[in-house]
Amino acid sequence: MDLHPQPAGGAPRPWAFPAPERTTLDNGLTVLTCHRPGQQVVAVEVLLDSPLDTEPEGLDGLATIMARAFSEGTDRDSAEEFAAELERCGATLDAFADHPGVRLSLEVPVSRLEKALGLLADALRAPAFAEAEIERLVRNRLDEIPHEQANPARRAAKELSRQLFPAGSRVSRPRQGTEETVERIDAAAVRAFYERHVRPATATAVIVGDLEGTDLGALLAGSLGAWQGDAGQPNPVPPVTADDTGRVVIVDRPGAVQTQLLIGRVGPDRHDRVWPAQVLGTYSLGGTLTSRLDRVLREEKGYTYGVRSFAQVLRSTPEGAGAAMLAISGSVDTESTGPALDDLWKVLRTLAAEGLTDAELDTAVQNLVGVAPLKYETAAAVASTLADQVEQHLPDDFQARLYRMMAETGATEATAAVVSAFPADRLVTVLVGDASRIAEPVRALGIGEVSVVTG
Repeated sequence: MDLHPQPAGGAPRPWAFPAPERTTLDNGLTVLTCHRPGQQVVAVEVLLDSPLDTEPEGLDGLATIMARAFSEGTDRDSAEEFAAELERCGATLDAFADHPGVRLSLEVPVSRLEKALGLLADALRAPAFAEAEIERLVRNRLDEIPHEQANPARRAAKELSRQLFPAGSRVSRPRQGTEETVERIDAAAVRAFYERHVRPATATAVIVGDLEGTDLGALLAGSLGAWQGDAGQPNPVPPVTADDTGRVVIVDRPGAVQTQLLIGRVGPDRHDRVWPAQVLGTYSLGGTLTSRLDRVLREEKGYTYGVRSFAQVLRSTPEGAGAAMLAISGSVDTESTGPALDDLWKVLRTLAAEGLTDAELDTAVQNLVGVAPLKYETAAAVASTLADQVEQHLPDDFQARLYRMMAETGATEATAAVVSAFPADRLVTVLVGDASRIAEPVRALGIGEVSVVTG
């Protein structure tokens, strides 16, 4: 029997996050393009400067309804016809609203890019916003809200935002609105919000894929370049303030067999020089199955299927400031709530006293920096990250520099960053569970004043 020789490993090839080319169309639209050979499915992200804090008072959720309505017909096609045209060219179009603004995401085979860009341009240039479609989207959103309220993780996130931020701040309220605010939304309100905030001069398009042989300039001129609007001005970014006084809030769910926990505070965004070290430290604390939190709470104690720590940017400013949510999330069985929190706080205190090991940091670097070429194998992944950078007012080479800085970060620096991110005495803890069974064990821990709210 003849055996093939064992393949030998090839020489490692240098890799860096791809750099985009930046241009501006005659209508003021900023365009970032990135040629990725072999990526025959092109990803397009369009960012609109319509942040949630510009929604009219009492109409929280308006940006979400507008985002969903972009795919519900134009001045040329009804909602059904528009969907059929997207399907014919093998494209998908999604849209959502978040604190920085509204984002539309298009994916399409490069051979159908011209048609798909035309449809995207129609959606932005002349959305129908038909009354019947807006009414349907509002009903759909109202149907979603009770399900979100019943979901322990979603309920915990809602309560944490309410606890951290002032009541008058938009970040303190649900991104997609409440029953009271959504039911007030109609087609006229959507149209007015669109006319006030959606224009090419304050928008950015990111296009990533195999663009070899594609006359992208001509395609854009006949599609997004034909979208017209006045110059406009970027919306100001209000400051984010938070109260991270250490405390515990229990959202009472009588009879719950599990407790959903969400522990958080507000910290610096990606503009801060501590960000690379904070990413590594947070990952070492709870970013993977082998992190400290999982080793103790999952492997040693068996309290949970997994606990994660993470940082999520909320808003950033052009001046280079902003805020991110720093949080630890997971769930435990009801009887283990007190012991699990006790051990979690012990992990935080031990980390502050002893620091991260070189082995922990090496694992974090390998898992975050070493696998980056695989993470960005698709055009959609590259386009999404480039769009994030635009939203957060970061330079186009930020992600490439971030990986270099993480590779150069030491264990001492990463320890200082994660300890500063999660100080044991300044964390707001939200627990969604049976208050009658978990309140007293949690009070006994002394990690902060305990209050109970109804769920």
